[in-house]
Amino acid sequence: MMIRSLRDLPSTDRLVHKLVEKGVHEFWAREGARSVLAAMREAFPEDEISLDDLTAQAQGEAKKLSSLAAPVVVNMSGVILHTGLGRARLAPSVAQEVSLATHHHTALEFDLEEGERGDRQGRLKGLLRHLTGAEDAMVVNNCAGAVILVLSALASGRSVVLSRGEMVEIGGSYRMPDVIQASGARLVEVGCTNKTRVNDYREAFEADTAAILRCHQSNFKQIGFTSSVEDSQLADVAKELGLLFLHDLGSGCLVDPSPFGLPREKTIKEALSAGADLVMASGDKLLGGPQAGLILGRADLIAQVKKHPLARALRVDKLTLAALAGTLRLYAENRWHEIPLWNAIQRPEVEVKEKAQFLANTWPDGAVVPSRTEIGGGTMPGESLPTWCCVLPSNSPDSLARALRATGQPFVVGRVAEGLVWLDPRTATDEEVQKVHQKLAEIRYTLKELRAF
Repeated sequence: MMIRSLRDLPSTDRLVHKLVEKGVHEFWAREGARSVLAAMREAFPEDEISLDDLTAQAQGEAKKLSSLAAPVVVNMSGVILHTGLGRARLAPSVAQEVSLATHHHTALEFDLEEGERGDRQGRLKGLLRHLTGAEDAMVVNNCAGAVILVLSALASGRSVVLSRGEMVEIGGSYRMPDVIQASGARLVEVGCTNKTRVNDYREAFEADTAAILRCHQSNFKQIGFTSSVEDSQLADVAKELGLLFLHDLGSGCLVDPSPFGLPREKTIKEALSAGADLVMASGDKLLGGPQAGLILGRADLIAQVKKHPLARALRVDKLTLAALAGTLRLYAENRWHEIPLWNAIQRPEVEVKEKAQFLANTWPDGAVVPSRTEIGGGTMPGESLPTWCCVLPSNSPDSLARALRATGQPFVVGRVAEGLVWLDPRTATDEEVQKVHQKLAEIRYTLKELRAF
């Protein structure tokens, strides 16, 4: 049956019946049928379409709708911590621990020795204290949550001093001035966008000032005629004026990345050693673990923070705790190189080039060219690592990129630039590279049959 006009469209029930005959569950069959028929009514194609093709479209839509979890992808975008792709991936050993926690009861908040309620973050505290030198620690849902919780608990109704050069906006219109306001604190801006001096902080002191806040410039870099105050100087000023020094460090780095060709990144331990009373950091950036917000520092302040009502609202679940504990254990055991983030960062160029060449060999006129891999995730803005990419020529690079990205597993995310499709294998495992190789061969065969090269 051919469908030449809106009048020829089948009823929803008829299309659902055909999908159910193909083994699609009735609920998803109806959702897929409604979606496809609505799209056809809104924009009917110029050419006629067969009922079989329409049914195939509805079946594909039903399959997509029934896959409620985010699709698994191979990241060849050239960005290691790609926010759109979930940032850090967990180490295999950590993923196993999370898997165990998903289908077993765990002693999450239960003291097995005493047989009574325990501390759900007790196992993490020892690891975090050991790795950072903090007196105490707690974990919330993300770094933004950590910042707003700390300010709400320690500075609500009082003023907080922040340099104009650190009033950042990151993804999702998350603006530091808005966060301070939402916490109930009052923002006092000091310095200029490019230069802030020690006396700027002193002169901002008022009777109700609670804290000096330092905010990591997470996704931009200032160059040229600039200057800022060292952490140790801010700590001294805060102590002199009887204020708290709170440091939103952002990336949560535990390892110096400079041996791998990247600039030094301040670690949590260094930020605390410089005199910060509390440091807030992310778990899914340069720490390489799950999305989480770490609060580390003085035990008396963390005790206050824990008592605030928001602490309950921002509490993390057992899966996040399992993932974070597993990741921290790798650092404690000096096995941090097993964390995929660091594995990708330290991967030798020759190995990356071999993988790129393996992929390029599947494609007519495929080539291997030097490029750069960004760290991403709001860390190390402007910094990157040398890499090698497989570049694929095509009559329609956007269509080829979409075919890699959205049709048939594995879903491969690359990028289009200079009229070519670029695939950076620095972030891919050997198994993933093999699967992408096979997919490229299949796409090449299909395009050859269609004479679409």
